[in-house]
Amino acid sequence: MATITIITGSTLGGAEYVGDHLSEQLQAKGYQTTVINEGIIDDVLGANTLLIVTSTHGAGDFPDSISPLMEQLLTDRPMLRDLQYGVVGIGDSSYDTFCEAGMKADALLQDLGAVKIGERIDIDIQAHPIPEDEAERWLTDWEPLLQASK
Repeated sequence: MATITIITGSTLGGAEYVGDHLSEQLQAKGYQTTVINEGIIDDVLGANTLLIVTSTHGAGDFPDSISPLMEQLLTDRPMLRDLQYGVVGIGDSSYDTFCEAGMKADALLQDLGAVKIGERIDIDIQAHPIPEDEAERWLTDWEPLLQASK
């Protein structure tokens, strides 16, 4: 089975908890996973399957833990045609920039040629105060698509 690289972008730790939870769920299904809380470009370039789990910080920005990676991808613009990916955005719908970091990550990966698996989920912590639960529900739809794409 595929090894899945999970890169988190978190300010207060919520996205890290979601990344760890999804990793445990995927491992239970037989996948190998690596969770990286401060990703670098080599983590993306070396991955076959990437799962970005990110909150949104400030005015629609990436959290500090993932911002340097996203800036480097934007600057270097590597072709990622061999990479398949999914995105989990976490945010608060009371902000105008709800889940904007997840949307930006999704758009950037598509722009660099990566193959999107399933739909991005935008988890609203107002409606889902325990985002791991909603991410797990999303994973039940995402994981079979992952298997079908290999």
